[in-house]
Amino acid sequence: MDDEGRGTGGLEPAPHRPRADNRARRGRGRHFRHRRTSSAGAPSRATYAALDLGTNNCRLLIARPSGDGFRVIDAFSRIIRLGEGLSATGRLSEAAIARAVGALAVCRDKMANRGVTRARLIATEACRAAANGAEFLTVIRDQVGIELEIVDRKTEADLAATGCTPLIDPEARGVLLFDIGGGSSELVSLAQSEPAARGPPRPVVRSWVSLPVGVVTLAERHGGVRVDRALFEAMVDEVAAYVAPFTAAHGGNLDGVHMLGTSGTVTTIAGIHLRLPRYDRRRVDGCWLSDTEITGVIEELIAMTYEERVANACIGSERADLVLAGCAILEAIRRAFPCPRLRVADRGLREGILVKLMREDGVWSHPGGPT
Repeated sequence: MDDEGRGTGGLEPAPHRPRADNRARRGRGRHFRHRRTSSAGAPSRATYAALDLGTNNCRLLIARPSGDGFRVIDAFSRIIRLGEGLSATGRLSEAAIARAVGALAVCRDKMANRGVTRARLIATEACRAAANGAEFLTVIRDQVGIELEIVDRKTEADLAATGCTPLIDPEARGVLLFDIGGGSSELVSLAQSEPAARGPPRPVVRSWVSLPVGVVTLAERHGGVRVDRALFEAMVDEVAAYVAPFTAAHGGNLDGVHMLGTSGTVTTIAGIHLRLPRYDRRRVDGCWLSDTEITGVIEELIAMTYEERVANACIGSERADLVLAGCAILEAIRRAFPCPRLRVADRGLREGILVKLMREDGVWSHPGGPT
């Protein structure tokens, strides 16, 4: 359920200062895995890491507890297209595996240099779907020295909801959260969050569904370079067939309901709508878009040539062939759930992982809390 490769942008990690023994560490690696050992005794000293290896992107956040949330101290994002060609071959290619090894080695070094004490490192749709997914995890363990956990789609939906819950409008009757990924996309119907004395609010999931389509798989089937109106509508129709059963069960009364989108598709649409000269997370994360504004940007993107999409600072060459596939998925969701407002989230799985790890450790239950 990874997005199309939005960079860390305005996360503004603290300056990276490698330790003196960094070169020696890089050579031998370090085994990071999801540890359930509590570090609740010293929450202010704990350093947490969350890694999301998706169909298109490898993303890492490293953070420390702070107040009722956490402070990001380092971050990494790289488009690796792990799932490239997967829909045709059923396997992760050697080239894609090599790209993943390189990106994960960077993540390993960052975790070591930052003194990470607790981590959860997940892999999603590409590794679930690939015949050689288990073999890939062994390669990563042996060559990089980290252990990845392949999570199921329900876990993805829960993590996305946990990461995005702080952006729910407190006056809303409900929320439709969607995460448009590289190999799959998730829809989650949320009620208003449960109150929390301290720490981030907890999501209240009414229902959810995982659609077996994402920007990479859709673009590979239909093409993403030259996209005209007819091709765009063909992509929308394909996705609509997957959305229809969830709509029939949960469409209903949408009064007081808003959408909450976490993906490179919606952050790109927000960046273009805001006419940003370069992507700025601080302006995008949490912004609101009306139905009319979203439609305007999608129409603008359809009218663009591939070269114009490449030249746009909020898209770039690595995502120019994927963005309209993402827009088609969004359009199918919008037609099924015509909400007047959408809130944009440049956050998701990694933030959800961090919140859950810190909550397990009782970080926000300590008197005075973390500093």
